[in-house]
Amino acid sequence: MVSEAPPFWWTSIGWQARSLAPVSFVYGRIAAALMRHRRRNALPVPVICVGNFTVGGAGKTPTAIAIARAAKARGLKPGFLSRGYGGSLDVTTVVDPHHHRSTAVGDEPLLLAREAVTVISRRRVPGAEKLVGEGVDLIIMDDGFQSARLKVDYALIVLDSMRGIGNGRVVPAGPVRAPIGVQMRHLDAILKVGKGDAADRLVRQAARSGKPVMVAEVLPALPEALREKRVLAYAGIADPGKFYRTLEQMGAVIVDHQGFPDHHHLAEDEIADLIDRATRQDLQLVTTAKDHIRLAGAHGRSPELAGRSHVVDVDMVFDDPKAPDLIIDAAIANCRRRKLVASI
Repeated sequence: MVSEAPPFWWTSIGWQARSLAPVSFVYGRIAAALMRHRRRNALPVPVICVGNFTVGGAGKTPTAIAIARAAKARGLKPGFLSRGYGGSLDVTTVVDPHHHRSTAVGDEPLLLAREAVTVISRRRVPGAEKLVGEGVDLIIMDDGFQSARLKVDYALIVLDSMRGIGNGRVVPAGPVRAPIGVQMRHLDAILKVGKGDAADRLVRQAARSGKPVMVAEVLPALPEALREKRVLAYAGIADPGKFYRTLEQMGAVIVDHQGFPDHHHLAEDEIADLIDRATRQDLQLVTTAKDHIRLAGAHGRSPELAGRSHVVDVDMVFDDPKAPDLIIDAAIANCRRRKLVASI
């Protein structure tokens, strides 16, 4: 899978997408076949998959955290399953947020591990089995909708309403991971995030297919923290523009900003540049929780940058506060149903 999204994926279809169309056709056929025919391994506990249609972020991590918090509130013990993208470990590992660094386990797993038991594994089946061994009674899988070998009891697809699915083409001509029609048949619900209209066509398609559509918004945990402050914003996420829009909603004045590739670990010269620019212009450094956690335990001036940076934590806020519980209820019911069928 492509790790970085070329800019032309998010614009109208141009020569780059057209020239890659034959490769996309083959990729799409293979991806569709894998989704239809891949053998899925069943687990004794419910599995919720939080995925998206495309390469790149759409808000999966805050969505997974919101579901885990709802599960804990009702006495369940949720656990997160991640491939640990961006980390170097290639063995199934229980993430220790007090010991591991993002270079080893990835940045998102460290954030998830603050909320619940988190396991990273390049192969999801052993990872899920490890979570079951840890006493987890609900698995929340971060990504893996198109490829995981696990039987999923509820597949929630997160859709960014500002970016949608870009040019709508399958990788490598566009950001779509598999033909939308095939993906639509395998999902249980769509979560539309934000108030944009780029996702409206897919929302209508989902409604025609009888798929529920939930609505939510990513909101800052402390909305007044940066009001009228002059800031230098930096972010290494799939869509830095989303972070900048959040800062504007908070009332921050973005004087300077710097975007980096998703999961990017800052080099010493990049750290020095950010500190120097902020000092020269008398600006408050601000960043995302995911970027900040990549600075933890790093060498050089990383601790200085971390200490000078204000971290903007965000929450996924559902329009219907009961939505996370409805997702959990459906996953539990589907798990019970499949186990009953298997026992007959």
